[in-house]
Amino acid sequence: MRFSDLDLSKTYTYADYLKWQFEERLELIKGRIFKMSPAPGRIHQKASAIIFNQLFNFLHKQQCDVYSAPFDVRLPRKSVDDKEIFTVLQPDICVICDRSKLDDRGCIGAPDIVVEILSPGNNRKELQNKYEVYEESGVKEYWIIHPDENTFMKCTLDLNGHYQPSRLLTFGDVVTTPVLPGFTMALDDVFNLD
Repeated sequence: MRFSDLDLSKTYTYADYLKWQFEERLELIKGRIFKMSPAPGRIHQKASAIIFNQLFNFLHKQQCDVYSAPFDVRLPRKSVDDKEIFTVLQPDICVICDRSKLDDRGCIGAPDIVVEILSPGNNRKELQNKYEVYEESGVKEYWIIHPDENTFMKCTLDLNGHYQPSRLLTFGDVVTTPVLPGFTMALDDVFNLD
């Protein structure tokens, strides 16, 4: 079976996803297939490496773990059965503090922090579709980084289960989070990518 053989109007599950052996990287959002962008560019990869390293170094020997793509995050609605999971994403970076959500295939349930780094061509999917499923699933913080524009926005889940966006951060700003008390990340380090 090739990717071109799939019926893109059909609803798929994680059980279907596990059977696919395509070269293309795919994500499922509410049962719909989304083809991921080709391999991320150099700037995207460098920004991802800087953020991952800062999180990894901070979390070393602590309760939370950090993972980078490709790493499946399954967001079940009702059941954790593979045939009942309709959303499987591969965030650029995610932090999981509840280790019971981890298994050999990735994470099942909402990570505490999801980091998505925008690339040309994927901004609509990131900003609309993923925002909705991360909010609905209870991801505490959704970090959106736009390396081309040198901007960072953090969406924080409020007590009513809705995201509250931060102001747009850029050079000179420092990222902190109540999810990881004591963590700081200077955006000058993230955006000085040449």
